[in-house]
Amino acid sequence: MENFKKGGYDRRPAEGRREYGSRSFRNNDRPGRPFGEHGDRPRRPYGDSSDRPRRQFGEDRPRRTFGENSDRPRRQFGEGSDRPRRQFGEDRPRRAFGENSDRPRRQFGEGSDRPRRSPRFQESSFPARSASGARLRPRKNKVQPVSAAEQGINRMISRKPQVDETQYSDNDYVNIPVKETVRLNKFIANSGICSRREADNFIQAGVVTVNGEVVTELGTKVNINTDDVRFNGERLRGEAKVYILMNKPKGYVTTASDPHADKTVMDLIKGCPARVFPVGRLDKNTTGVLMFTNDGEMAEKLTHPSFAKKKIYQVSLSSKLTQEDFDKILSGVSLSDGEIKADELEYIDDEDHRKIGIEIHSGKNRIVRRIFESLGYDVKALDRVYFAGLTKKGIKRGGWRYLTEGEVNILKMGAYN
Repeated sequence: MENFKKGGYDRRPAEGRREYGSRSFRNNDRPGRPFGEHGDRPRRPYGDSSDRPRRQFGEDRPRRTFGENSDRPRRQFGEGSDRPRRQFGEDRPRRAFGENSDRPRRQFGEGSDRPRRSPRFQESSFPARSASGARLRPRKNKVQPVSAAEQGINRMISRKPQVDETQYSDNDYVNIPVKETVRLNKFIANSGICSRREADNFIQAGVVTVNGEVVTELGTKVNINTDDVRFNGERLRGEAKVYILMNKPKGYVTTASDPHADKTVMDLIKGCPARVFPVGRLDKNTTGVLMFTNDGEMAEKLTHPSFAKKKIYQVSLSSKLTQEDFDKILSGVSLSDGEIKADELEYIDDEDHRKIGIEIHSGKNRIVRRIFESLGYDVKALDRVYFAGLTKKGIKRGGWRYLTEGEVNILKMGAYN
């Protein structure tokens, strides 16, 4: 046991060890295959002396050729090839995009039947939103065609001076003299309590005081800046003047109050907190420019015949206006309340003489309709497009807006008839 060395090669006695090469592999009965010269198997030589043909890596080795000497048919890529070559010039069938092409051309325009694809990044691709994040409806920018009649009436308006807030912006701060002393009934009416006639009744009843004293005399004048005017003990202050311009629609009666009317123009300005009244009148079926205010002095200047404020109407008749009747209207037509004539008359549509533009300064009731009806014409539509320098430009039918300070100053100065 002393001959065993742990981890060494002498684990078994020397006399019992087998020689290298004598041990059989897998089976002890099979003689071991020697590895070397002492084996009984002939050794395979490796070299020139070997009788086995050596695989050469040169000319003697069968080589796959890709050239002229190959027995495999070579694919030709040149002029000698029997395969038709794709030409990139005249011989190649080219897709034409011009007039000589037999392929239908894709149209890009109004004449195309294919729906046009909008650009990828366009305003319509991203919904517009307000500051609060609410989605806004896109505005339609369709250009409405202008009729010949509308062009004709616009020519008549363009020849007249117009109150334009952009043109007269320098007049926004024009100093207009203001009367400090007014009649007591006017002061009460301007405060929004009642009308002037009703104010006279309250004054005679002894319910109005001026500087602590009861005043019953009609025609008493007060200073709007210094006097203390009270009604039933409540102090009155001069009401701020309001001026409104409306594009009156059809079917509304022009009146401040009428219990027998279904619809009045006052129903359209309920959003105005001030107490206003219409300036002048337009009958129920007449549309167009209509002014409202609580300034009685301004209303008188715009409606009294002595101021001769111009008005232009667009008229649609049931039949063509003859030249004879055209001349009669300019020279004068006799009505039940006197003779009346137009300041200006025009065919606003050369192709349709039923469309008429008329300028007149009279403020008589239904004066335009009465002129044409006296000559046997039926007025189908009547639209006031101009009044004392004011137009309905920018106001939709049934809408209204406040006049600017510049526009009010122009009206107060009486610059336009």
